Amino acid sequence: MMDLKPFRLVSKLFIVNTGRGAQQRAVQPFSDEDASIETLSRCSSFSETGSVAEDGGEVGEDVALEDFQFKLKGFIDSTVDKSAKTRQSALDGLKTAMATKILYEFILERRLTIADSIERCLKKGKGEEQRAAASLACLLCIQLGSGIESEEVFKALKPVFKNILNDGTANIQARQACATSLGICSLVAEDDILDVYSTMECFEGLFSRSYARGDSSRPTFGQGTTVLHTHALLSWALLLTICPASEVRNILMKHLARLPSLLESEDLNMRIAAGETIALLVELARDLHTDFEHEALEPLCEKLNALATDCNKHRAKNDKRKQRSVFRDVLRGVEEGDFQTETIRFGTERMEIDSWVRKRMYDAFREFVGSGMNYHLQANEFIRDVFALGPPVMVDAATLKAMKVSRFERHLYNAAAFKARTKARSKVRDKRVDVGEF
Repeated sequence: MMDLKPFRLVSKLFIVNTGRGAQQRAVQPFSDEDASIETLSRCSSFSETGSVAEDGGEVGEDVALEDFQFKLKGFIDSTVDKSAKTRQSALDGLKTAMATKILYEFILERRLTIADSIERCLKKGKGEEQRAAASLACLLCIQLGSGIESEEVFKALKPVFKNILNDGTANIQARQACATSLGICSLVAEDDILDVYSTMECFEGLFSRSYARGDSSRPTFGQGTTVLHTHALLSWALLLTICPASEVRNILMKHLARLPSLLESEDLNMRIAAGETIALLVELARDLHTDFEHEALEPLCEKLNALATDCNKHRAKNDKRKQRSVFRDVLRGVEEGDFQTETIRFGTERMEIDSWVRKRMYDAFREFVGSGMNYHLQANEFIRDVFALGPPVMVDAATLKAMKVSRFERHLYNAAAFKARTKARSKVRDKRVDVGEF
């Protein structure tokens, strides 16, 4: 049997009723061409629209939109197929579509149908199918935004997420995906802060198992369980960003002294997640009290500095480079209250990531939206509201075309940048010294 790749759904024949009788029409796989519609969208309130064809008119746009929607309907129908591979491919196709286009109007009237399919795949699916379903639930909530529609969807899916997350016999990949998705969906769609606290306690029950014991010994887990604890910690930190001051004080007292023990984990991602969460907690503490000083600040900074200058030979060079880069920023944040600002450019706008709070939110959304993040920053009203970007900025087709750089120009730019980079590196490179250690 042919292996089905993500975003490549086997074509199926569907019957389409028209005024001239029934016709057969094939549902084609979701392609990169469909995904590229995002860059040329002309939006009415940034809802579903056709692509702005360079040489076509309204008729071409209508046909492209009709074909695109037909594929989406085919994916929705295929999520209840008997074949697990077909269901998973359909879920992946919907994920790609929701990550690369604003589909609010299309999804709104089909949200319960999609939610039912997600619930069915989570309960009856295996591994990868459950992971795809959990990710699709996040994108569905992101598309619907913060309101009664997403609350309705999340209310049906939250018990399923928690059941899988707390079930020690469930597939570990499914538990990992549910940990991440439950955090995002709670941020978007949860309407009661007490329910947010309850979800955070659920996450605490997982990642706190990796804390050092009272005798300073460390528990040992398999790689899959460590990844699960890492995802739970990151989702917990995400929900921490929306907690009121009173809850932040309670969390500081409960966790700030114990989180540094996770910095000793053998897993790189766990160490990084712990370091960034500590920096986030310290930032929130200083927002409450400008003169905040952690009683164990000095030993904590020593531990962070050791990770920022780690030279252990048993660790991979790429891991060490990544760890050093992250922990230099974490150390500066904890020690000096400073943050290395990052500028994100999208369309004609730009946004600054200037705090650990904004970084945790941006990283969480980008994990699901991926390469479509810049488009969602332009067009998704909910995400723009999260980052205080205001209403979407309307850009006409002529401006978009003028902004588009030709492939030849990109080639020239990349070639020049590569040449300059090579010259700069050759001046400081010593071939007798290990680059990673240097």
